[in-house]
Amino acid sequence: MIRVSLALLILAGGAQAAQPLAPMDLFELEYATDAQISPNGERVVYVRHFSDVMTDRRYKNLWIIDADGTGNRPLSAGKHRVSSPRWSPDGSRLAYLSDESGSGQIHVRWMDTGDTAAITSGAHPPGNIAWSPDGGRIAFTRLVPEPPLVIGGMPPAPEGAEWAPPPKYTDKLAFRFDHVGEVPPGYMHIFVVAADGGTPRQVTQGERQFGVGNFVWAPEGESFIVSADLAEGREMFGAGNPDIHEVSLEDGSVRRLIDRDGPDAAVTVSPDGRHIAYVGYDDRRQGHQQNDLYVADRDGSNVRNLTGTYDRHVQSAARRGGGGPQWAPDGRGIHAAVHDEGNARLVLFSLDGSRRIAAEDVGAGEMGYISHNTLFSISDRGRLAYTVPGPAMPGDVAVADPGRAGRMLTGLNDDLFAGRELGQVEELRWKSSKDGRGVHGWIIKPPGFDASRKYPLILEMHGGPFADYGDVFDTEKQLMAAAGYVVLYTNPRGSISYGEEFGNLIHHAYPGDDFHDLDSAVDHVIGMGFIDENQLYVTGGSGGGVLTAWMIGNTDRFRAAVAFYPVINWESFIFTADLSGLFLEYWVPGLPWRHRDNFEARSLLKVSENVTTPTLIMTGEEDWRTPMSESEQYYKALKLQGVETVLVRVPEEPHGIVARPSHAMSKMTTLLGWFDKHSGHSGD
Repeated sequence: MIRVSLALLILAGGAQAAQPLAPMDLFELEYATDAQISPNGERVVYVRHFSDVMTDRRYKNLWIIDADGTGNRPLSAGKHRVSSPRWSPDGSRLAYLSDESGSGQIHVRWMDTGDTAAITSGAHPPGNIAWSPDGGRIAFTRLVPEPPLVIGGMPPAPEGAEWAPPPKYTDKLAFRFDHVGEVPPGYMHIFVVAADGGTPRQVTQGERQFGVGNFVWAPEGESFIVSADLAEGREMFGAGNPDIHEVSLEDGSVRRLIDRDGPDAAVTVSPDGRHIAYVGYDDRRQGHQQNDLYVADRDGSNVRNLTGTYDRHVQSAARRGGGGPQWAPDGRGIHAAVHDEGNARLVLFSLDGSRRIAAEDVGAGEMGYISHNTLFSISDRGRLAYTVPGPAMPGDVAVADPGRAGRMLTGLNDDLFAGRELGQVEELRWKSSKDGRGVHGWIIKPPGFDASRKYPLILEMHGGPFADYGDVFDTEKQLMAAAGYVVLYTNPRGSISYGEEFGNLIHHAYPGDDFHDLDSAVDHVIGMGFIDENQLYVTGGSGGGVLTAWMIGNTDRFRAAVAFYPVINWESFIFTADLSGLFLEYWVPGLPWRHRDNFEARSLLKVSENVTTPTLIMTGEEDWRTPMSESEQYYKALKLQGVETVLVRVPEEPHGIVARPSHAMSKMTTLLGWFDKHSGHSGD
């Protein structure tokens, strides 16, 4: 384990923390993602995230550091969004995406001189950049737009007239998507451009989505290996069933390599070009389906499952910028990020069936989800570069040599945390009152914790619901602890990283018995002796908002509740959320009028008649994942039944309410204000 922050070492050496974390510290926090090591293993380029208090925006720049931890310096600066650094095969150049020229485009930097140039332009930004094996070309994906749908023919407006904007037509199921907004009509295709600029050439064609999954160059540089669902007319954000294909660079012809009922994603090619590796599963239409890691011959034959007896989830792509497996340089194994009991770790799976942990902890971010930002990279000699989360660090850069423990290179928040006292994280395990099943979680104790005192408790629940928390830095929970609360967060049934059977205990039964896991968690912490039983509070976002409504619909033990962007009415949710097709196929047994009993059994509206807990609901007005209409239904259901209720609408915010730093801050000031209002001693 290497998750040690310099700030904690300073504290251990005798320096005293000045004060707890404060809401304005959100503008001071930084973290690293996407650590990309040079081919020779001597330098690491990473993305450094920060916020600006004057513009209330989040930005990203590129930094570079030597593999011995020296020479940390910026490669880009200013209020830009720079991402996806990728070294050329010989390490002489760096390609990346940047909006520094006004719109997001591919830039190339010559590392010896520092000269940079934008090598693409156009209205539609590129993504998924990849160098050719010879370093002469860069492949990328980009939208090829289609004309918008129009029904009928409008006469032209008279000269000088100011008519209203025209109607918007759609025949797509996913016509709106969270964090995207209106989905532009068209198809994602693969392009190639010379590494020193020029006119990109479109390689793939037709009404097929080539850019929603991933692609890699074949070692000979004459084709791509692609994970994609190539059904004609496939929607850009449909659930899909991607297979593995080989695409000729010369003529764009496609040959299917892997075909089954189930997604095959995150494909990568062995260094010698003889094998492919990918992750996926046989689709059983379950809520949680655990990825396995497969290897096959280049032509798709001789498929082997390397993780068939390893009951853990192999990650294909993280929720926010994660990556898939990568071959070891000698071609004898594949590195992959694996979820295991609240941690994400890198595991080397050898072709002979053995495995070993290559890095104990990987990830980054300001939230407690372990699946965030697990991109990693490997040098020509096998040195790994990755980012590490911990209870006291959002994400710092580390490297690890084969068979050796990792070592930290950065401490991006050491200056801030040297003057702050963070809440200490303690791991817990308990038995569910439902069936005696073991459940896992953590508490964060308030700074200056004194076990002889009694503290208020906040139960905070994760979303997903097929996700998991870990003992990693979480800004929101640390701010709750800084306000004097013990914060309890858990991985109840349905959480991933505890095996597929545990994850599917809520299949077509969510919310449900997870109540007992969570209620038992509260009892367990009360039994530790330092909780005021009359000061219990509950909150959560998304799936955690669902569980907030479920908890207060089944118990009155909480003094107040805050539900962030919940689902309340599963029937309306299925028909208004951006991922309607996925939710209908995997989260519910079928159309609601055919399965009334199932929908009724887990209806948050039905249990609203039991609610007496003062409840605040807070949702972004541009949330298309759990739309505002869900929150409005719950608000009015409680209001009409005489429950003290407040609805908070956050302008311009999608799911999560973290797009603008001030809005992320307002989540916590609103929550703490609501809980303080109902504590019985506010203003004391």
